[in-house]
Amino acid sequence: MQVTKESIIGDVLDQNPDTATFFFEIGMHCLGCPASRGESIEDACAVHGTDADALVAKLNAFLGN
Repeated sequence: MQVTKESIIGDVLDQNPDTATFFFEIGMHCLGCPASRGESIEDACAVHGTDADALVAKLNAFLGN
């Protein structure tokens, strides 16, 4: 799975639950909430004041993309 800023958080977590660590690192502790699972990475990063491009890069590196 290639992760983009438009990727839905729930889809990324379903592909590899270990990616939760990267969301937790930037303050996204609400991953169990149904609303957060339906958000794009870009939208969630905007709400949490973090860099979506940096998170996408970390996720893709972890997933071997």
